[in-house]
Amino acid sequence: MRGILLWFVLCLLTAAPALAGETRESATIAVEPAPKKSSAEMRSERLDQLFARLHRATSEDDMQAAEQDIWALWMAADSPTAEVLLQQATKAMNEGAPEQSLDILNRLIGAYPDYTEAWNKRATLYFLMGNYQASLADIDKVLDLEPRHFGALSGRGMIYQRQKNYTAALEAFRSVLAINPHMPSAQDAVKTLEKIEQGI
Repeated sequence: MRGILLWFVLCLLTAAPALAGETRESATIAVEPAPKKSSAEMRSERLDQLFARLHRATSEDDMQAAEQDIWALWMAADSPTAEVLLQQATKAMNEGAPEQSLDILNRLIGAYPDYTEAWNKRATLYFLMGNYQASLADIDKVLDLEPRHFGALSGRGMIYQRQKNYTAALEAFRSVLAINPHMPSAQDAVKTLEKIEQGI
């Protein structure tokens, strides 16, 4: 009996280092930090949350708050320089200097081609300058980068409406409402265009 007991104790002592090693290895794996998310990934997750909030909005205040937060994220860039250039382009546009604004936006897009709001701002500028084809081309790029950009979709609808392409305009504004169901300008545009389509 004593021999069996001695054999059992020796087995435990032999196994102890291996078990300790497994425990240390498991502990090492458990404390490994999760991969850090990029700013683009964090922005995308936040946008998902805001669009869900936009759809759930039950009051105009809720809708406007969600919209403003979405626009703030769209305006944000990983580079402070890009944001400054966008501000300068907007200022020039508002002060009636479209050529100066266009020059800044061209440089901005050349340096930061993935900055969605730079493309959207240039699309807006082209629209104001009456260059609808260039505006539509930039809108296409905006929607490639951010398919939920209801501002760009609304701009597409406005251009098609001015070109009397009412079917395409109606489709664009309906796409806006699928993303931002509470947008008054898009709601009004859909009502108007539906009447035109029906010949009323």
